[in-house]
Amino acid sequence: LFYMLYLTNVKHVLCFQRVALLVASDIDALCACKILQALFHCDQVQYTLVPVTGWQDLGTAFLEHKEQFRYFVLINCGANVDLLEMLQPDDDSVFFICDTHRPVDVVNVYNETQIKLLIKQDDDLGVPPYDDIFRDEDDEEGGDSGNESDEGSEPSGKRRRFDERRIERQRAKREWEARRCRLLRFPLCRWAVIGLTDQWVHDKITHMKYVTDIATMQRHVSRHNHRNEDEENSLSIDCMRISFEYDLRLTLYQHWSLYESICNSCYTSCNFKLWTLNGQKKLQEFLADMGLPLKQVRQKFNSMDMSIKENLRDVIEESSNKYGLKDIRIQTFGVHFGFKNRFLASDMVHATAALLESTEKDESDSDNFIKALDSLSRSNLERLHSGIELAKRKLMAIQQTVASCICTNLILSQGPFLYCYLMEGTPDVKLFSKPIALTLLCKYLLKAFVHSTRNKRCKLLPLIMAAPKDVEKGTVIVVGIPPESETSDKKNFFGRAFEKAAESTSSRTLHDNFDTSIIELKTDDRSKFLDALITLLS
Repeated sequence: LFYMLYLTNVKHVLCFQRVALLVASDIDALCACKILQALFHCDQVQYTLVPVTGWQDLGTAFLEHKEQFRYFVLINCGANVDLLEMLQPDDDSVFFICDTHRPVDVVNVYNETQIKLLIKQDDDLGVPPYDDIFRDEDDEEGGDSGNESDEGSEPSGKRRRFDERRIERQRAKREWEARRCRLLRFPLCRWAVIGLTDQWVHDKITHMKYVTDIATMQRHVSRHNHRNEDEENSLSIDCMRISFEYDLRLTLYQHWSLYESICNSCYTSCNFKLWTLNGQKKLQEFLADMGLPLKQVRQKFNSMDMSIKENLRDVIEESSNKYGLKDIRIQTFGVHFGFKNRFLASDMVHATAALLESTEKDESDSDNFIKALDSLSRSNLERLHSGIELAKRKLMAIQQTVASCICTNLILSQGPFLYCYLMEGTPDVKLFSKPIALTLLCKYLLKAFVHSTRNKRCKLLPLIMAAPKDVEKGTVIVVGIPPESETSDKKNFFGRAFEKAAESTSSRTLHDNFDTSIIELKTDDRSKFLDALITLLS
């Protein structure tokens, strides 16, 4: 889809032009960036890549590059604000916006000269008709003015002659384009799969939407796999292969031990309630039911006996049905590099996210962005493996924090929503000063709370979570997520609620994230901000 949007809306404009590519710091945006880089390379489009973490970054990047560039491509940013009002660009500046954030600002939808939205035509944006919002001043003036320009537009009756060389050049160009499409689309599929999986892993789309889109992706991948079967490259030790698989819903299990993966996967941890003694006992019974020796389960997956690994998925699925884990297997894709390296799409999502928000070294956001982008290249498997190690530590920190919050009753019901605050000094609290990590913790915590509470009303409430952002500046990062549900849409209305609560209490907030449900707040203003939210949402 992204490739077709590029061909129909972007390529003919940007070909042989210089472009500023502004990319948000999330996995879906990174994957779209890799796709665009490949397309730009083929179409000889010169570009400058600029990572942006928020609205301030976006404004600064535009000011720095507006003199050198006329065309700007924005990935996962810019759609949900009046971009022209915010940036005040020159009349000849043109913005191509590919953004999954909703709702899309109505001005961006109806501005056809400077704003080009790369969105499917059948997407329901919920935008009112143009005439209900705007009034065209030219509508009342000179309705017949266009007739004059039509005169003489008829083509002359002279027959145009095409010499044979021109026809040959056009035919050669069409053949090259077709050949390029076949060669290019296959690696693009890998990044598209990772981007889709990121939206599912981080709960941006419903499970049904994921299943529908993954089926569409399967048709594309199968077609390209079939085309590559007869090529010599498919037999090479360095070949790349993408396969549709019905694999286990266990995070990073092929790069971890099976036991640690079960303990640190949200799906199994929440269903077993592993933060309780009964949950731990239930896990031991589950392992015994599968007939897997503890020695095998606790060692690295690659070191397990081949006889166990061959039927492992079927064995786990059979026992899972007895313990209520009916969705233990999920449709996904596996990426194979040669004969040795195999990664599930979710593995690459977790690894890239860990690199993007790494707190291991005091490196800048731009450095982490480049490392995360590099991990999506097949030539940089070492970076991907280092990301997987970071992801393991991150998942363990999330599960330990979830267990601590549940066991110490840190989740409080504030009436219209649930609230949890991580105190300074909490283990791994620095990790959760990052938006993706805190959002993932927030979603895991809400799932765990829904599985553990007996209060039916609380199961239907959204969750607001806060964690220290910058101790020296005295700020916290606040995230709001909608109620836990497998079927309903993932619309999040906290963005507007946060704005109104801040306005009514004069709370010192920073609404800089492209996701409006993530803000920064002065620690001293936390109490009055929450009181205003309770009043507003009650």
